[in-house]
Amino acid sequence: MNPDTSPDVSPVANKPVVLIAEELSPATLEALGSDVEVRHCNGADRGELLAAIADADAVLVRSATKIDGEALQAATKLRVVARAGVGLDNVDVKAATQHGVMVVNAPTSNIVSAAELAVALMLAAARNVAPASQALKQGEWKRSRYSGIELFEKTVGIVGLGRIGVLVAQRLSAFGMKVIAYDPYVQAGRAAQMGVRLVTLDELLAESDFMSVHLPKTPETVGLIGEDQLAQVRPHLVLVNAARGGIVDEQALYNALKEGRLAAAGLDVFAKEPCVDSPLFELENVVATPHLGASTEEAQEKAGVAVARSVRLALNGELVPDAVNVQGGLIAEDVRPGIPLTEKLGRIFTALAGEVAQQVDVEVRGEITQYDVKVLELAALKGVFSDIVEETVSYVNAPLLAAERGVAVRLVTDPDSPDHRNLITLRGTLSDGSQVSVSGTLIGISQKERLVEVDGYDVDIEPTEHLAFFRYSDRPGMVGTVGGVLGRAGINIAGMQVCRDTKGGHALVALSVDTAIPPAALEEIASSMEAVEVRAVDLTEKPAPESHRV
Repeated sequence: MNPDTSPDVSPVANKPVVLIAEELSPATLEALGSDVEVRHCNGADRGELLAAIADADAVLVRSATKIDGEALQAATKLRVVARAGVGLDNVDVKAATQHGVMVVNAPTSNIVSAAELAVALMLAAARNVAPASQALKQGEWKRSRYSGIELFEKTVGIVGLGRIGVLVAQRLSAFGMKVIAYDPYVQAGRAAQMGVRLVTLDELLAESDFMSVHLPKTPETVGLIGEDQLAQVRPHLVLVNAARGGIVDEQALYNALKEGRLAAAGLDVFAKEPCVDSPLFELENVVATPHLGASTEEAQEKAGVAVARSVRLALNGELVPDAVNVQGGLIAEDVRPGIPLTEKLGRIFTALAGEVAQQVDVEVRGEITQYDVKVLELAALKGVFSDIVEETVSYVNAPLLAAERGVAVRLVTDPDSPDHRNLITLRGTLSDGSQVSVSGTLIGISQKERLVEVDGYDVDIEPTEHLAFFRYSDRPGMVGTVGGVLGRAGINIAGMQVCRDTKGGHALVALSVDTAIPPAALEEIASSMEAVEVRAVDLTEKPAPESHRV
């Protein structure tokens, strides 16, 4: 064992113990922060692990450390197991759940690396990179033999339009490829937003010049691409599998390649691994790598940093989006992007209300209501109270804060959303009976946050760190007034929306600005435009109390 990672059992008062059982990057340790006591052990040494885990609050592992029932039985204080990677084969999740121990992993840490490798395999297979390189190293100059094909203006079929499949589609679109996809769990509208046409598997097999597989391995997907499917493809098809071994039947693939019914293949995964002896390796038109999808420095570092952050959240009683069990549970992929947006809506709601509402409805509309969206209610409450209480607000204590203050909270869902694919609205009643509402949505492939409604006014601005809202009687010159005051104050306007209920009625100016507006400038604007209401919103991250700073 590396002497730098020898067990350290010196106590540090009032700090939870985080056990590092395998080598992780310095960035991972930095992400854990100074509010924990970090200890190290060799997780592959069973005796050492069992001794070290006994008083650990959290343990971070990669693939060599086995966290099973025996280890969990020895870990009397353990609250969270973090796997710095995607797979959880070395963690007994069921036993952890029975012991009340949260398990987290880093499900998105390797998606860019995996997508890039799929593209690399596709290019290598299309241009005969591997055999041409081998021939040249053996002193053979065979330009004509290894002539390849371009990706440009060809059709690529993506089998599985999940996170990695989407990244591959985006990258291949940049090559000028026409992208089609098969995924029975993706709606056509969502695919269309990405410039992808959804088709059946048979249509994909018939139309594709290139095909890339990006499905999870399940009983339903094992052997999905077999003899019958490969009999339907064009003879010039290039097939790539960088997802999971077994989804493409290797014998059927070998037969198709050998008989000239398939042009080439790029493989990173195999039915049985490690795989060092396969008939496929005999073929020049197969480029193969030993499951390198996640094998980049960046992916490994992202995995470590991601689980370190999850450990911090877990130890602080926060909701952990990447938890696979126990507290927080599994959060649907389509719901996750809405969590930070909803928290921001909560903070904007409180700023607009100027007080704690007596009742708050969290309304969720659209496609995401097919999933469990309870987490969005928690995110809304966290945002509502973040700027009005001294203590750190978490997903755990936010409902308690609401109950203590007599705030009635209700989650309302509706699959119908006429104007937006998904819409999240916070609507509340104040002590005087007046209503406050704010709505937001996510748009485009990159899921950009947009504020789309404030107190019944339709707006369309990005919820940046600094926002302001001015309500006034509709009349000419008010936009110039706002711009003039802010210009003199040196405040740059990033976005502005002017809306009104009726001509000459009430109007609202919604602003996003680069820096906070000084109180004097706000007062000048309010006075100059005889504003009925002026609200400034600061969405910069609220500093944690000293005991929680990292």
